[in-house]
Amino acid sequence: MSDSQASLSRKISSAKELQSVVRTMKALAASSVGQYENSVRALVDYTRTVELGLGACFRKNQLGILGAAEEKATATTYGAIVFGSDQGLVGQFNDVIADFVLKTLAELPGQAQVWAVGERVHDRLAAAGLPMLGLFAVPNSVKAIAPLIGQIQVDSETHRAQQGYAHLYVFHNHPQTGSLYEPSSQRLLPLDLVWQQRMASIPWPSKNLPETLCGGTATLRSLIREYLFISLFQACAESLASENASRLAAMERAEKNIDELLENLHGTFHRLRQSSIDQELFDVVSGYESLTK
Repeated sequence: MSDSQASLSRKISSAKELQSVVRTMKALAASSVGQYENSVRALVDYTRTVELGLGACFRKNQLGILGAAEEKATATTYGAIVFGSDQGLVGQFNDVIADFVLKTLAELPGQAQVWAVGERVHDRLAAAGLPMLGLFAVPNSVKAIAPLIGQIQVDSETHRAQQGYAHLYVFHNHPQTGSLYEPSSQRLLPLDLVWQQRMASIPWPSKNLPETLCGGTATLRSLIREYLFISLFQACAESLASENASRLAAMERAEKNIDELLENLHGTFHRLRQSSIDQELFDVVSGYESLTK
């Protein structure tokens, strides 16, 4: 009986230590979700400014020049950038985005070449047979996102210049209300005529129409680089927000399970302890009765 109580005491102690770790990770995930969501909201005004600049450039008799250039590249390969996670304890986060990527790419013509952000999603896609071009570490803060996006742009543009492919897609989990998220994709390239027309249709907020500098072409290319950077930055930040939301939900489930386990362990421990006390009392009463007789 004493050995069983000692074993239960050790299990209770271990469960309490695990509960402390889970609560710490839960607090970290909750705080991380907020900072990544704030970073996405902070991009709204800047994104609006870049889109207004692109619209001004396209309205200056430059509509369609990008589409003509992109249509010359008819390679059968295309690039894909997939954002996942390096760490575990995120539920189905990596499986959801990996399954979405495999399903989406299977419907596209040609062969995909993939860059993965996160070891877990990289291994998942490699196991499915996709050709992997590179692996990037997941940033651990908002400040680390910009250097990562810069490196992704350099690698993808270098490979694009060598291979000549025109299409580039980005995949990531998009946060929803609460701790929910859903996979999403965006075609970054080519910047076709439809995209240019959409930019050109954005109305200028005042009656004073702008003038483009540096002949317009240099300004246009600078704005396009900023547009691509913002798109990748937003995808990364939304993926990180979704990852931490998924981790938060997983920690909440783990905390609930630990609470139930502790409740059961405490109940069993108290029953064993009470049974031991009752047995000792019965022995005392039996001994007293024997002596009195």
